[in-house]
Amino acid sequence: MAALSTQERNAPVESSRCSNMQPVPLAKRTSFDGVTIAFHWVTVLVVLGLLTTALWHAQSHDDMTKALMLRIHRSLGVSVWAATAFRLVWRMTNAKLPPFPDEMTDIHRVVVKISEYCLYALLIVQPLTGFVATIARGRSFLLFWWHVPPLVPHFPTLRTVLLSAHRIGAWTFGILIMGHAVAALIHYFVLRDNVLQRMAPVIGIQRSVRKFSLGTRDSQTSFGR
Repeated sequence: MAALSTQERNAPVESSRCSNMQPVPLAKRTSFDGVTIAFHWVTVLVVLGLLTTALWHAQSHDDMTKALMLRIHRSLGVSVWAATAFRLVWRMTNAKLPPFPDEMTDIHRVVVKISEYCLYALLIVQPLTGFVATIARGRSFLLFWWHVPPLVPHFPTLRTVLLSAHRIGAWTFGILIMGHAVAALIHYFVLRDNVLQRMAPVIGIQRSVRKFSLGTRDSQTSFGR
């Protein structure tokens, strides 16, 4: 009977311990499909390369370095244009886009959509203005590893207009990218919703593991007392 009484006394403790060791439940999370996520992060890397080569070209005083940066910049521009075109085709045909979070207001959703459309538009228009400005120079140029001969005569007025549009687009693009990045960080660190995890599922996995570890540690601490 003494042994039975001991087991009965320990049963609530064991039950409490097992219940405390259960994983912390997380809100149901939906994410973009894998192809869309891959397109997104490839675009991020290429855009970072575009910004780096543009700044390097502007700050360098060495002609060879400037020519190399311009060649890389031009090649990355064609790459991001092609990636964006394929991404838009995928988005309109097979992409799986998660719905907005329920707590987002209508105004917030409109702002997100407008900024997204502006980013897509610049990803298409910005490389075009730069590439056509290069062609309008009326000289041969290098693209990736290929030598492209002159395609049209020199159009100085058109080239000037296109370069001005390219510079304005670059500043606009930079502002939109900064706003996009800041908004994603606010959603993750301040609002603590799943907006960032939808495009970066690995962050959601890390957060789940961290919450599970904290729940396990709290249960062990409680049991130790």
